[in-house]
Amino acid sequence: MNDKPGNPHGDQPGDDQNPFRGTPFEQIFSAGGLGGLLGGAGGAGGIPDLSAIMQQMQAFMQPHDGPLNWNLATDIARKQVAASPDPSTTTAQQAAVDDAVRLADLWLDATTDFSSGVTSTAAWSRAEWVVGTTDVWKVLVEPMAAQAVGSIGDALPEQAKAMGGPLIEMMGRATGAMLASQIGQGIGALAGEVLSASDIGLPLGPTGKAALVPANIAAFAEGLDVPAGDVLLYLALREAAHQRLFAHVPWLRDHLVGAVADYARGIDIDMGAIQERLQGQLGNIDPSNLADLQQAMEGGLFEIEASPAQKAALERLEVTLALVEGWVDEVVGQATTDRMPSATKLAEAVRRRRASGGPAEQTFATLVGLELRPRRLRDASTLWGSLRQRQGAEGRDGVWMHPHLLPTAADLDDPLGFREDALTTDELGTSNDEDFDAALRDLLDGGTKGDGAPDSPDDEA
Repeated sequence: MNDKPGNPHGDQPGDDQNPFRGTPFEQIFSAGGLGGLLGGAGGAGGIPDLSAIMQQMQAFMQPHDGPLNWNLATDIARKQVAASPDPSTTTAQQAAVDDAVRLADLWLDATTDFSSGVTSTAAWSRAEWVVGTTDVWKVLVEPMAAQAVGSIGDALPEQAKAMGGPLIEMMGRATGAMLASQIGQGIGALAGEVLSASDIGLPLGPTGKAALVPANIAAFAEGLDVPAGDVLLYLALREAAHQRLFAHVPWLRDHLVGAVADYARGIDIDMGAIQERLQGQLGNIDPSNLADLQQAMEGGLFEIEASPAQKAALERLEVTLALVEGWVDEVVGQATTDRMPSATKLAEAVRRRRASGGPAEQTFATLVGLELRPRRLRDASTLWGSLRQRQGAEGRDGVWMHPHLLPTAADLDDPLGFREDALTTDELGTSNDEDFDAALRDLLDGGTKGDGAPDSPDDEA
């Protein structure tokens, strides 16, 4: 509450000369913010001594390449993992993963013509999962971070910009560090529950490496009343199925990453909302205590309202992820039908895990700002199963030939009706190559464009 007459905004002396006035950093660099709390840090004209502030925030301001301080992010993630027991995997656990993946690949051979995509296996600790997936997280997260950092720099008032390159560089580092803190916390939290390298539907590990996390698998198995060997084999089947799909659909990785990048390009930061959030969070912290600063950034500092372009990119991403997971559900279900009586119980446990806000939903909400809808996964699984029953495994897997052939959100609303009038596998076999090429060309040119949007209202109808 302000009780100073003639000062309705509660400004401190010298605030009128603060170059960050009207920006999200006004609270930090006001005479009553970090500058005032540092005690005597104010420079000429009431502007705080930026060198003193830099010393207090040194851990958050180290030079780094790109928009994010990934050293800080991975350090935070690993410290979060280390807060709970995270034993190194044993030789026996590695051998068990090797055997499970090998058997899983044999079972999957009978369900799809896609051959094995596994070139190596790994039993990872949680800390190893953090390290092993960081390279892919960089590709996924940096477009969003670059857009956020650039937007904040562009929003600085002219007085702040006129202070030169060092100031702008400092603000970029500060923003990158804030985002890195959030991302590190998100990855660290995910490491505590993820079951494999592909558990969220994206190939986060190195190409061809089927990696499982035994400690998290043991926690997942608790209370299921299913033999531990069955749990490991079932999750190895899912991991091996992911590896097959991404190995045989070369455009799929770029398609998913491209949807994330398209989402990032649509970011339009609400500077007023961030200013209000910072004022509320930073007013009661000790600026000399980095733990207080880190805590202030928890919970999503840069919460962004989705634009129409972002919503379109989000739909493309969540539909494709649902199709990936639905296909995995389908082929694993086929592989276990006559071999694993406990598979039904395990499949339901996986579905419950998704529905309660599993790793995919939580991770994208924290790291990229994307909310995924688990309900789409069951629809996708139904769609792939229905297509297999009508056209066989070859017709089902042939949909992955080209992104234009993929089901759309509308198709997931009616999964049993997808390609209801398409040729069956037997009918395709009796037609000549010329007829097949013509049919495929008609399907590509006449049904969808780009990311699956209808060509015209008539097509949609």
